[in-house]
Amino acid sequence: MSKQPSENKLVVFFKKLGPGLVTGASDDDPSGIATYSQAGAQFGLGTLWTALFTFPLMAGVQGMCARIGLVTSQGLTVTLKKHYPRPVLYIMLLFSFPAITLNLGADIQGMGAVCHMIFPAVPVSVFCVLITALMMYVIIEYPYQKIAMILKWLCLSLLLYLVVPFMVKQDWGDVLRHTFIPTIRYDKDFFSIIVALLGTTISPYLFFWQTTMEAEDMAHHTTHIVVDKRILNDMKTDVNTGMLFSNIVMFFIILTAGSVLFPAGVTQIDTVDQAAKALQPLAGKLTYFIFTTGVLGTGLLAIPVLAGSQSYMLAETMGWPAGLDKKFAQAKPFYISIIVSLIVGLSLDFLGVSPIKALLYTAIAYGLTAPVLIAMIMHIGNNKKIMKEFTNSKFSNILGVLTLIIMTAAAVAMIWFLF
Repeated sequence: MSKQPSENKLVVFFKKLGPGLVTGASDDDPSGIATYSQAGAQFGLGTLWTALFTFPLMAGVQGMCARIGLVTSQGLTVTLKKHYPRPVLYIMLLFSFPAITLNLGADIQGMGAVCHMIFPAVPVSVFCVLITALMMYVIIEYPYQKIAMILKWLCLSLLLYLVVPFMVKQDWGDVLRHTFIPTIRYDKDFFSIIVALLGTTISPYLFFWQTTMEAEDMAHHTTHIVVDKRILNDMKTDVNTGMLFSNIVMFFIILTAGSVLFPAGVTQIDTVDQAAKALQPLAGKLTYFIFTTGVLGTGLLAIPVLAGSQSYMLAETMGWPAGLDKKFAQAKPFYISIIVSLIVGLSLDFLGVSPIKALLYTAIAYGLTAPVLIAMIMHIGNNKKIMKEFTNSKFSNILGVLTLIIMTAAAVAMIWFLF
């Protein structure tokens, strides 16, 4: 009987986790894994500090988005549409849509390439088509509650990445030093990878997804729920856990590539399957299997989030009925836009678009879009007309301003070094 209270606490904690956990975990998608692997392969342990550094920034911005969703019971697109000039909304869509589509394409290609490694007789393109078809079926067939539960359990696939660094010899003193003492190089390559890491962790599509999912969660309660301190505290627990989980995984992937690939002279990783192939002879078949299995789990988690966030943005802008809990006949334009975004993402594979170029362009687009969107989120978060008594705290504003300054400075530095 003595164990019962602790078991109950764990169950209660797990029940609090929802949109924040899924948002954080979906951030570690195949394209993100490729970016983290490249950071470790190119700079060794030199970028480990970014996992620690970006955690409060991510948590701060996603917390603002979650609060906006809870208080307004609407997606971010609807709030922008109602309270701000239309050009602001259209600029956000103009920058976000190409980046999300490229991200979708890179993730589908990454998953297809990993499946091809496991079953070499089947071409990558066949796997890409099958994965896209599976995603379409799941998103259209299952209601929001089931998809949310599936996504929640898929988060467990990310735990695989925490095992890999312990399977090879580590100098943990060196790991700690690089975690807490930033290493900065003043050249184009280093700032490109920093912008890519910032773009793949603090991604604009996550802002839209988080806000909408919080609003959807509120809508699914059978009784009207008034936003109070307890609701907000539960939201903070969910968001902070999700972002911490995301950054722990980021840390361990950089550590894996930095301690296995970099010392072996493997400094260029263009795709996730390259990272897995490079790990196999250096760290063994089990490490290779864990890495590839993790890619499939994260891809299945991230693709519905990417396609869903894009379609919510479009539906909310156009005033279409939207919602993953609706049947296809009840929200045809919403589901058709999901199908189109998946097909366009899939087409990148057949058009011969390089996944690493897609990732680079995605990261740059996110890096340029995020500062503008963060400024808008901060303005909404401090707008009493919209947020009433639930405006940003001083600490939230400090984190928001820091995120805005850092992302803007990194993007400017990268453009400076590029040109």
